[in-house]
Amino acid sequence: MKSLLALLLPTFIFAKHFHKEKHYQQKFCSLVHGQMEYRLKDRTRVDCLTSNYAFEVDFGHKAFEAVGQALYYAMMTGREPGIVLIQETKRDNAYIGRIKKLAKKYGISIFVINKRLEVRKVR
Repeated sequence: MKSLLALLLPTFIFAKHFHKEKHYQQKFCSLVHGQMEYRLKDRTRVDCLTSNYAFEVDFGHKAFEAVGQALYYAMMTGREPGIVLIQETKRDNAYIGRIKKLAKKYGISIFVINKRLEVRKVR
């Protein structure tokens, strides 16, 4: 029983969110007049594609995964890479700070959307 709890604990920690990822994605994409779920030739999907950017939208704790996806989507579309990080808790600030350093090095634009659906550019 303890081993089952240890396996499921990470899921419980991140399972409760204020909104689903798709809700944040819809809000951001409508603000930037982008196309949601743009399908690439390899059947992967860009969360939000604009005339200039290919955005990956993800929760703060998945920031490092978002970097790879944003760079891949940018390469596949010929657009600039962008990340929209969802900030629901103070804990997410640590991830945002770390990703800003990577974003600067690789030319990735970063936006943050909070639980009140307020958007700000951080890089």
